Amino acid sequence: MAPPAEDQKFTVLDLIDIDLTENNALNLHCIGGRKGLTRIIGIPDLNHPGLALTGFFEAFAARRIQIFGRGETAFLKTMIREGKLDNLRTLFSYSDIPCCIFTHNLMPGEEFLEMAEQVQCPILQTDLGTSDFTARIIRILSDIFAPRRSLHGVLVEVYGLGVLILGDSGVGKSEAALELIERGHRLVADDVVDIRCINGNILLGRGANKIIGHHMEIRGLGIINVTHLFGVGAVRDRKQIQLVVVLEEWDSRKNYDRLGTDDQVMDILGTSIPRLDIPVRPGRNVPILIETAAMNERLKKMGYNSAKEFSQNIVKWLESDSTRSVYFGQEDII
Repeated sequence: MAPPAEDQKFTVLDLIDIDLTENNALNLHCIGGRKGLTRIIGIPDLNHPGLALTGFFEAFAARRIQIFGRGETAFLKTMIREGKLDNLRTLFSYSDIPCCIFTHNLMPGEEFLEMAEQVQCPILQTDLGTSDFTARIIRILSDIFAPRRSLHGVLVEVYGLGVLILGDSGVGKSEAALELIERGHRLVADDVVDIRCINGNILLGRGANKIIGHHMEIRGLGIINVTHLFGVGAVRDRKQIQLVVVLEEWDSRKNYDRLGTDDQVMDILGTSIPRLDIPVRPGRNVPILIETAAMNERLKKMGYNSAKEFSQNIVKWLESDSTRSVYFGQEDII
């Protein structure tokens, strides 16, 4: 399920055609207003039009998908039976309603469907209950409308941690990822990583192209299919990004962090992700360094920071009586 590009619009027909299975399936089909299936869904929110059916339109959220559950449908049928259709006409006068969805396989009255046909408002139906359907569609719309960004890099899962490997072209990103895969870790995406920010603070990465996402380009070797070479256990479709590793050519003039006490972060779509800069030169085993970085990051998330503990132990040692006695004894000798 790919989010719409900036120059594309997500329509009601796109919502029906989303290929979802098992616990994500919406089971939607159109029962009226088919000419309006090209209406744009511009807001990833829902509205229950109960107040609108009673005639209160002052704060009516017309731009949202309208959900009709058992309560709304029962009241709707009562209105139709009593011939009170003015509120329905006012409801359908809002041309920016994307669509109306009836849960529990409920059917509106003929008058409702006729009005929908006149204004070309799509009427959809699902066999899911209201609560279940609401949870699913909110999750799906949040994913579709999530802010996104594409980065040139490699995304791998290392010890359960999503590691995004960045660096200049030719620095060895794909080669390091290939060694990690050979060591039992999993590839998510190579070359171009499509990143989406879910719920404001969760970055999900996947391949920009689902068909070629699990292929890798290795200089001197060409294109390889990771799934065929290493099996389906060596790949996964998407993974939360929890660590960024930046590979760079070794620069002898640059002072690299040797203690790890200076925590660096990288801002991606407004979310700060731990960042680690690793200099590359002959003789350095980059895959092992990435493995160690992933394990160290997991320890940090569990509340243990090796660098800070080391610094605290040094301070305790310097403040100890034995250290002071050694220091003053050396002063006496001098």
